[in-house]
Amino acid sequence: MRKRVTIRDVADRAEVGVGTVSRVLNGHPKVSDNTRQRIKSVIADLDYHPHFAARHMRTANSQTFGFITDQIATTPYAVKLIQGAQDAAFQNDMLLLIINTEGNPALEADAVKLMLERHVEGIIFATMYPRIVTLPPAIHQLPAVLLDCMVADGALPSVVPDEYGGGYLATRTLIENGHERIAFINLHQESLAAKGRLRGYRAALRDHGLSNGDRYLRQGTDWADSGYQQAYDLMRLATPPTAIFCGTDRIAMGVYDALKEMNRRIPDDISVIGFDNQEIIAAYLRPPLSTMEVPFYMMGRFAIEYLLSGSDEKIQKQMACPFIERESVRTI
Repeated sequence: MRKRVTIRDVADRAEVGVGTVSRVLNGHPKVSDNTRQRIKSVIADLDYHPHFAARHMRTANSQTFGFITDQIATTPYAVKLIQGAQDAAFQNDMLLLIINTEGNPALEADAVKLMLERHVEGIIFATMYPRIVTLPPAIHQLPAVLLDCMVADGALPSVVPDEYGGGYLATRTLIENGHERIAFINLHQESLAAKGRLRGYRAALRDHGLSNGDRYLRQGTDWADSGYQQAYDLMRLATPPTAIFCGTDRIAMGVYDALKEMNRRIPDDISVIGFDNQEIIAAYLRPPLSTMEVPFYMMGRFAIEYLLSGSDEKIQKQMACPFIERESVRTI
C-alpha cells in the first residue's frame, strides 16, 4: 500500500516550514507569491490531500452542511433538489451530509442531534411537497433554512415555489393563445400547492374578464387516474373547454389518455398545460407537454447560498415557476 503523503512531506520537498504549507492550504495572505506557487506545485506533484479530521481540529470548521429530508430523497424530484444544493456546496468546498427520515418525528430529532455531533455548519430541512412543518427545537442551535416547506411563525428562513404565480402564468399563457374556456384539474385540495395554483388560475381568469363561476374547475388528486376521469367529465359538457390546465404532469398524463380515447388531438383540438416539469413524463408524452417547472435545482442552490451568506434574516423566499414550452399548446 502506498504511504500516505503528509504535510511534512510537502514542507520538506518545498523547503519550507509546516506552518507555511498550512497557511497556503488555508488561503492565508501572508505568503509570498513565489513560495505559494512552489508549494502548490509540490502539492500537485505529490498528489497531497489534507487530512480532514486534523484540519477540522485546527480550524473548528467541518466544511459540511446537514441536509435532512422527510421523503424527498426517494422521490422523482430529489435529483434536481439535491443536485442544486450539492453543486453550490461543492463550488464552495463544502460537503452535504444527507439523512432521509421518512417523515418520522423521532428520526428527525435524532438526525438533528447527529448533525450537531458532527459539527455541521448549518442545516437544510427539505420536504417532498410544500407544507407547514414542526421541527425539533435543537435545530435552532445552528443556522438553518427550510427547503420546500416553512414553519407557521416564520421563525426560520425558507424557500418554496411560487405556486400562485405558476398557476397565474399557466392560465395567462392559455389566454394569450386565444383560449377562453379553460379548465383546471387540480391536485388534492388540502395541499398548499393546490391552494396556490387554484388562486393563480382564478386570478388570471378574473383579471382577463373570463371568470366563469368555476364551471370548468375540477378537483382531483395528483395522479393520472384522476386526470383521466376528470377529462372525460369536462369533454362531455355541452360547451367543453378548449384548453386544460393540469395541477401536475401526472394528471396531464391521464388527460392525454382520455383525449386519445375520445379521438381528440393535442393541440389541434385541445391544448394542455401541466405543472412540475417532471421530465420523465413531460418530455416523453406525445406531443411533448408544455408545463410549469418547479425550480427544484435553483431552490437547492438558494438554500446553500443562504447558509453561506451568514445572513440572519428570516427570509421567506418564493421562487418563480417558469413556463417550459413544448408542443401541447396552440393559438386559436
